[in-house]
Amino acid sequence: PALQKRNRAITARRQHLKSVMLQIAATELEKEESRRETEKQSYLTEHCPPLHIPGSMAEVQELCQQLHAKINVAEEEKYDMEVKVQKSTKELEDMNQKLFDLRGKFKRPPLRRVRMSADAMLKALLGSKHKVCMDLRANLKQVKKEETEKERDLRDVGDWRKNIEEKSGMEGRKKMFESES
Repeated sequence: PALQKRNRAITARRQHLKSVMLQIAATELEKEESRRETEKQSYLTEHCPPLHIPGSMAEVQELCQQLHAKINVAEEEKYDMEVKVQKSTKELEDMNQKLFDLRGKFKRPPLRRVRMSADAMLKALLGSKHKVCMDLRANLKQVKKEETEKERDLRDVGDWRKNIEEKSGMEGRKKMFESES
C-alpha cells in the first residue's frame, strides 16, 4: 500500500510538472508570435511607406518612375544574390569532389550507353579540327572466296526432300541397286 501511494504521488508530480511545462511553452509561443508580428510591422513601415495617390497626371507618372526605379534596384539585388548562390553551390560541389579525391573513394556516376559513329566521336573529341572521314570498311581488303569440293557437293545436292522422295519406294531401291553395281 505504501509503495502504491508513493507511485501515485510520483505520477501526479510528473503530470503536474508536464502541465506547467506545457503552460510555459504556450506562453513562450504566444510571446514569439507577437514579437514576429511587431518585427513584421516595423519592417513594413520602414521599407514600405504608405501609398498616397496624387491627383495630377504628371505626379502619377513621377510616382510610376520612382516605383520602376525601386523595382530595378530590387531585381538587381535579386540577380546578384542568385549569382552568389550559384557560385557558392559550385564551390561546394568542387570542395566535395576534392574531399572525395583526398579520401580515395570515388563516386562513380551512372553511365549511359551512347550510340555514336567513329566520325561523331572524333568530332566530339577534336571539335572543329576533325576533317578526316573514318570509313572503317573502306580500308578492308577484298578477298575472293575459293570454292572447295565439299561446298560444291553440298550445293549440287540441292534439296534433301527430293533425294528422299526419289529413293523411297521400289523404284528408288532399284535405282540404288543399279547405281551400286
